[in-house]
Amino acid sequence: MNILRGLWNRTQPALQGCALTIGNFDGVHRGHQAMLALLKNEARHRGVPTCAMTFEPHPRDFFAAVHRKPDLAPARIATLRDKLEELERCGVDQCVVLPFNQRLAALAPQAFIDDILVRALGVRYVLVGDDFRFGAQRAGDYAMLDAAGSSLGFDVARMQSYEVHGIRVSSSAVREALAAGDMERTAALLGRPYAISGHVVHGRKLGRQLAESAPGKGDGFRTLNLRFSHWKPAASGIFAVYVHGLLPAGSPPIPGVANLGVRPSLDPNDVNGGRVLLETHCLEWPAGLSASLPGGEAYGKIIRVELLHKLHDELKYDSLDALTRGIAKDCDDARAFFASLHAQTRRQTTRDRIQG
Repeated sequence: MNILRGLWNRTQPALQGCALTIGNFDGVHRGHQAMLALLKNEARHRGVPTCAMTFEPHPRDFFAAVHRKPDLAPARIATLRDKLEELERCGVDQCVVLPFNQRLAALAPQAFIDDILVRALGVRYVLVGDDFRFGAQRAGDYAMLDAAGSSLGFDVARMQSYEVHGIRVSSSAVREALAAGDMERTAALLGRPYAISGHVVHGRKLGRQLAESAPGKGDGFRTLNLRFSHWKPAASGIFAVYVHGLLPAGSPPIPGVANLGVRPSLDPNDVNGGRVLLETHCLEWPAGLSASLPGGEAYGKIIRVELLHKLHDELKYDSLDALTRGIAKDCDDARAFFASLHAQTRRQTTRDRIQG
């Protein structure tokens, strides 16, 4: 997928015709997926590539900062990396990431149409959601866009809400499910397990320091650390997880337990500056894996962590011993979850064989 970051200061159009959809696409949920499937069909009929336009930061993040009201900022479902990867997985040919700043916020609706849609992108078809608004003060709406398309030579369509079991699929619904720790409902809305990916980064190495407090744990509770770039993740707490990317493609995922949040038991001035981290401890560190990694470490490696089941919210422990006991219990609870999961899979396999 071709990624264009910004459209200003270009001497020629960024694209020569496309079928475009516009949105924040946080989570790229099943409603987004249905829209992108329709976009692909319309693009194929017109012989043009598909294009998704999104914004970074989220417009509501921008206005929350301008008005100094952080509560206005939405909880973030996905990192920009994960959003772009899901858009590519949905078959999008190119993505325009517009920086949402004062210049874009002040752009009049007609200027957005003329300067961005027509001159920069040469749109042939524009597909939007049923609640789409654009331009300064959100003054532009579907009727205005449709009228502009008729006069400027591009088609405009809108897609109504997408529902699953009578529930409207939206980023807000996904945020609500994640806030409630309902990972099954989250997966139903997304059409896949909720996951976070990124490069493994350095932490405080605290997991290894816990080895003395965790007899039989070898090098302690070593973790794979991913930064979640936004300060307000939609999910937080302790989860049973699957880790992908440590082993060669096609290998089964590695079960683990992970903490997503700010680690209240640690010093906020640690090496990660109090930022949100996803810290994952593999329950089954594959034999020989350390030898296959540079220096026996996974730093810099891109992994994907699926959050399958929430165990509990983050807890603050008053000592390293208490923290060690808490992590050990989380590991035991995660193992119990996976044992239950595997038992359900075996029962379903048996039923399928009998019915077959």
